Amino acid sequence: IKADVPGDGSPVKKFDRNVPKKPAVPLRTDHPVMGIQSEKNFINTNAANVIMGVAKKPKPIYVDKRTGDKHDLEPSGLVPKYINKKDYGVTPEYICKRNEEIKKAQEEYDHHIQENLKKAAMKRVSDDEREAILQGLKKNWEEVHKEFQSLSVFIDSIPKKIRKQRLEEEMKQLEHYIGVIEKHKIIYIANNA
Repeated sequence: IKADVPGDGSPVKKFDRNVPKKPAVPLRTDHPVMGIQSEKNFINTNAANVIMGVAKKPKPIYVDKRTGDKHDLEPSGLVPKYINKKDYGVTPEYICKRNEEIKKAQEEYDHHIQENLKKAAMKRVSDDEREAILQGLKKNWEEVHKEFQSLSVFIDSIPKKIRKQRLEEEMKQLEHYIGVIEKHKIIYIANNA
């Protein structure tokens, strides 16, 4: 007999003629067979099974207090089961895929930016040019600083004050330019400049 479940969820039994019939229900006058006893000695058999059997391994536990509270060892985190796995320390596939997608997106973005910079007529300053500009700015700052150091200590006239202020502004401006160039490794300049 097979039971199929239609759309409403109630099982429908199919009749199969090849399945043998169940035995008939006994009559009220029928009595069960009495007095059948087994010759097997269950006590001795159980004792022999215990003696010959392999001893059960005790479940690993740990005790965390002096009162003797016992807890399972495995879910506690004290067993190093994860470091014994084959894939322990291996970067998961989904992270590798995500990193590849991020790298690809970054390359596309860089390509797009490069195209936009070419359209906007921007030119990238090479590392050698950048280093030459930086050295030139530092040399100019040293010259202005040397000139600033050669000023007299006592500044009493207006032209001396004006000259000191001009030198301080020049030094501050040069320090700003040096800081900007040192901070940014990639520099773009307009082609028409």
